[in-house]
Amino acid sequence: MTAADMVIDARNVTLTLGSGDARVEILRGVDLSVRPGERVAILGPSGSGKSSLMAVLAGLEAPTSGCIRVAGMDIVGLSEDRLAEARRGRIGIVLQAFHLIPTMTALENVATPLEFAGHADPFVEAARGLESVGLLTRAAHYPAQLSGGEQQRVALARALACRPALLFADEPTGNLDAATGETVVELLFGRLDESGATLILITHDPDLARRCSRIITMRDGHIVSDSLAVAA
Repeated sequence: MTAADMVIDARNVTLTLGSGDARVEILRGVDLSVRPGERVAILGPSGSGKSSLMAVLAGLEAPTSGCIRVAGMDIVGLSEDRLAEARRGRIGIVLQAFHLIPTMTALENVATPLEFAGHADPFVEAARGLESVGLLTRAAHYPAQLSGGEQQRVALARALACRPALLFADEPTGNLDAATGETVVELLFGRLDESGATLILITHDPDLARRCSRIITMRDGHIVSDSLAVAA
């Protein structure tokens, strides 16, 4: 496949924060291509650059240099508004800290991206999304009234509400106990099986990484290995 066929094509991406003596190189010339439908796990110790790489690929952080094409669009240099427009309906993001809107119910949280995307029946579709993660009965509850696992399931329903072609998940089970985390993982991969979406999964868990088709390991801002996953 050519670069134009890739869901993600990143070349010589760097990210440097601070200046002078406080200058820190977070990413150091990263190259990465991801095919449609791939499930890619990015492993690495804290400070290796894995979450920063996800942030620049998702348009949440501007790289210092390099070229990044996501879903055929060059995202480097786009304004915040244009980045938000580029992500809308195409890219879903699930973060470790949930980031639900505390003044909105579970249903409203899931409906919000659907409304922004111009969906004809955002609340009907949001209800379907909550049902798919087993939380339709909690639709009227606010985040503070939900457990951590329930909040993450709402966040997953929200990220997948617009049926994005590309999903980023950054340590999606990091704040959950083992049993609840496994429930969320099963839901995540079950929904991916249904949609065929591409997944970029940031994790420190090798067992979770092996659920993906490809494992990338980062260290000190570099990709140090990139191989097909071997089932446990």
